[in-house]
Amino acid sequence: MIPALALVVGVVLGLVLEPTVPAALQPYLPIAVVAALDAVFGAVRAQLEKIFDDRVFVVSFVSNVLVAGLVVFLGDQLGVGGQLSTGVVVVLGIRIFSNAAAIRRHVFHA
Repeated sequence: MIPALALVVGVVLGLVLEPTVPAALQPYLPIAVVAALDAVFGAVRAQLEKIFDDRVFVVSFVSNVLVAGLVVFLGDQLGVGGQLSTGVVVVLGIRIFSNAAAIRRHVFHA
């Protein structure tokens, strides 16, 4: 219940405060969001499988965002940021859909 309430509060604060992202960080925001979603879907799957650990979730969340951002940053420095961004999104997307399928199988027993 607390995570759902925190999500609602965060969304409401975002809508009310309308935060802006500095131009230098804008290329990294979509990657960070996808990395965070990967961690969240993994946590939901772990919770349904009754193996959820809050420390693992926090470490996974932070490390996913940092590593994905670092890969895109290095790609930008090498001049191939777009390609590495696409690669990160594809890899994390596969993980998200894999977790979503596991969640679906667990919830609907199918």
